[in-house]
Amino acid sequence: MLTMSKAYLLALLLVLACMGLSCQKDLKDPDKEEKYTGPLIENKDVVTLYSDSAKLLIKLQAPVQQEFENGDGVFPKGLFVEFYEAPGNVSSTIKANYGKQERNKDIYIARGNVVVHNIAKQEKLETEELFWDKNKAEIYTEKFVKITTPERVLMGQGLRANQDLSRYRILKPTGVLDLRE
Repeated sequence: MLTMSKAYLLALLLVLACMGLSCQKDLKDPDKEEKYTGPLIENKDVVTLYSDSAKLLIKLQAPVQQEFENGDGVFPKGLFVEFYEAPGNVSSTIKANYGKQERNKDIYIARGNVVVHNIAKQEKLETEELFWDKNKAEIYTEKFVKITTPERVLMGQGLRANQDLSRYRILKPTGVLDLRE
């Protein structure tokens, strides 16, 4: 027969053993470190120039640019791009609240209040998301688009265009508003 002190001691050991098992930390495998996935570099007030044979073709500006290990870049505070037709002559612009560059495809993604201006034709494209393929000099989207020209407003779903918006095709037109009196 157990004495009272032995019973008490046994109960105490059982409680401590249960507590020890329930409080055991979930130890992670030390060989599996959590890898940092954030930006490696953050640049402020970025200006990037693209040229060919010393001729300025594109000027990209952004308040912040973050670069990641895979080479992609993010413009979390927006971007502004100017396309040059001739030296010092801006033909069109793209402005957005957010941007991302997929370096392996050389594609830029612009999101949030995206506006493209064709200065010569006085036309403006508005959408919420736009893809710019720098190698093909094309812009495209599957989202709703609104193009304002001096004579009318065109609306639709999806768009394919050259990057300066001088030629474009709305994939699914939904409306035309005539602005002429």
